[in-house]
Amino acid sequence: MRDDPVDRLIASWWQELPEVLYPSSELAKRIMLLSGELNEATRRVLRDLGLTTAEFDVIVSLRRGGTPFRQKPSDLSRNLLLSSGGTSNVTNQLVRRGLVVREPDPDDGRGTQIRLTPAGISLAEQAVKASSAAHHKLWADLPEEAVDQAAKALRALFRPQA
Repeated sequence: MRDDPVDRLIASWWQELPEVLYPSSELAKRIMLLSGELNEATRRVLRDLGLTTAEFDVIVSLRRGGTPFRQKPSDLSRNLLLSSGGTSNVTNQLVRRGLVVREPDPDDGRGTQIRLTPAGISLAEQAVKASSAAHHKLWADLPEEAVDQAAKALRALFRPQA
């Protein structure tokens, strides 16, 4: 068996302060490392596309929603776990770049919706393809069965929201 950074970290704590270790400790550390790798791969491709993570999240959320590629600002905030001010700031940046427009809400004359422009749709699709490819590349040398087993094991950790 190959020794890796998590193995060494766990072994160190086992020697120094074993009571801080739980059956889930190794899993938590491995998930944290994988999360860091995924985030860095995403940031790299977004940097190449001139997008911040927040901008990516907004345009991808709008694109994922399908035609007509628009949402209320409050729905965007809730879906992305952003404050209304944060959503407004990101939206302002995207409007300046011509990637989204604000338009009247057809269901509420007092409200607005954020809609992707054709340039925004194109960039969202390009960004999703690039980030998906970067994520795939991280584990491209693993057998597909191992990736499927890992996904299945991690799925079991998610608890339904009550």
